[in-house]
Amino acid sequence: MPSLSRASVFREGRGTLILAIPLIAGQVSQMLVGLADTLMVGRLGVVPLAAATFANSILYLPLMFGIGMTMAVSIRVSQARGAHDPPMAREALRNGLFIGLLVGLLSVGVALLLTPFFHYFGQDAEVSSAAGVYFLIVAVSMIPAIGSMAVKNHADAMDHPWPAFWIMLGGVALNVLLNWIFIWGRWGAPAMGLEGAGIATLLARVATLAGLIAWSRQSRTMHDWVPRNWFRPPHGPSIRSLIKVGLPTSLQLLAEVSAFVVAAIVIGMISKEALASHQVAISCAATVFMVPLGLSMALTVRIGEAWGADAKERLRPLVVSAWLVAVGFSLIGASIFLLFPETIASGFLTDPTALQLTTTLLIVSAAFQFGDGLQIVSMGGLRGLNDVNVPAWLAVFAYWVVALPVGWWLAFHQDWGVSGMWWGITLGLSLTALLLGVRLWRKSGFIAKVS
Repeated sequence: MPSLSRASVFREGRGTLILAIPLIAGQVSQMLVGLADTLMVGRLGVVPLAAATFANSILYLPLMFGIGMTMAVSIRVSQARGAHDPPMAREALRNGLFIGLLVGLLSVGVALLLTPFFHYFGQDAEVSSAAGVYFLIVAVSMIPAIGSMAVKNHADAMDHPWPAFWIMLGGVALNVLLNWIFIWGRWGAPAMGLEGAGIATLLARVATLAGLIAWSRQSRTMHDWVPRNWFRPPHGPSIRSLIKVGLPTSLQLLAEVSAFVVAAIVIGMISKEALASHQVAISCAATVFMVPLGLSMALTVRIGEAWGADAKERLRPLVVSAWLVAVGFSLIGASIFLLFPETIASGFLTDPTALQLTTTLLIVSAAFQFGDGLQIVSMGGLRGLNDVNVPAWLAVFAYWVVALPVGWWLAFHQDWGVSGMWWGITLGLSLTALLLGVRLWRKSGFIAKVS
C-alpha cells in the first residue's frame, strides 16, 4: 500500500505550484479587467457602478456556464497528454470552440429577450435605465470571452501556459487603454461613459481570442496537438464527450455564481449604495480567489494526467499539497482584508455610505476565503478524476438550500442588511468545502499513512 509521505507531498506540491503560477497569473490578469472597470466606472458615480454591477451579475451566469463547458477541454486534453493521444487533444479543442460559440450566441439571444424586463428585477429605476445598452454590448463579448477560455485551457493542459498568459495580459492592458479612450472621450473619441466601458471590453476580448488562436497555430511545440482544420463540422463523439464532463461542471459553477447573482439582485433591493459596495467587495474577494482557482486548474491537469497514465499512487499527495497551499494563500488574503478594509474601500468609492458598507463586507469576506479556496481546489481534483455529477448537486444543495435562504433570513428578518447575505454565502461555501473535501479524499483511490 503506497504511503503519503512528506517527501511525496512536497514533490507533488512543487510540481503543482510550478504549473499553477502562470495559471494564477492568467486568472488574476483577467480579474484585473473587472477591477479596472470597477475603478474607472466607479469614478462616474454610484449609479453607473451599480448599473454595471447589475448587468455583470446577470451575465456571469452564461459566462460561468461557458467556462464550465470549456473546462472539459482542459480535462480531456490533460488525459490525452497522459495517454500520448494527440488526435484526442486536437478534437477536444476544436469541438470545445464550437460549444463555446453556441453558448455565446445563446447568451446574446437571452440578453436581447431579457433587456425590456429589467424593471421586474426590483432595482433602482436609475440603475435599470442605465444598464440596458452596456448589458447588450457585454453580452456580445461573451462569444470571444468563452472562446478564449477554450484555447487557454488547451494550452494550460499542454503545460504551455505562459504564452497564453502574456496574450491575455495584453488583452487586460488593451481593455484599460480602451476604457480610458471610450469612457472619457480621449484621442478624438466621443465620451460614452458606461457604454464606452462595454465597447472596450468587447474589443479587448475579440483581440485576445485572435491572439490566442494565432499563437496556437504558429507554435512549433503545439503543432501536433492543435487542430489542423479548424472549420470542419463538429465531431459528434467528441462533442458528447465534452458535454458529459462540461455540463455537470457548468452546473457546479452555476450553482455558486447564480447564488451570487441572486444575492446581488437582493442587495440591489436594499439600496444602490449597497449594490455598489457589493460590487467593490466582490471584485476584491474574487481577485484573491483567482489564486485557489488557478491552483484548482493546475490540480485538474495534474490529476487528469496521473489518471491517464494510471499513476494512482500520486493522487493523495497531489490533493494534500493543493489543500495546504490553498489554506496558506487564504490566510494571506484574509489578513489583508482584516487589516486594511478602509484603505481598500476608499480606493474605489467616495460616497460615505457605500464606503462604510464596503468596509464591513471586506471584513466578512475574510471569513469566506477559506471555504471558497478549499471548495474550488477540491472541485478541481474531482474533475481530474472525471467525478463531476455528484459534486455538482452537492454545490446546488449548499448554495440554494442553505446559503441563499440563510442569507435572506439574516438580511431581512434579522436586519443585517447586505452583510447578512454575505454571511449566508459564507456558510454555503464552507459547507461545500467540507462535502467536496470528504468526497475527494475518498475518491483518491487508496489508504495512505503519513510518514
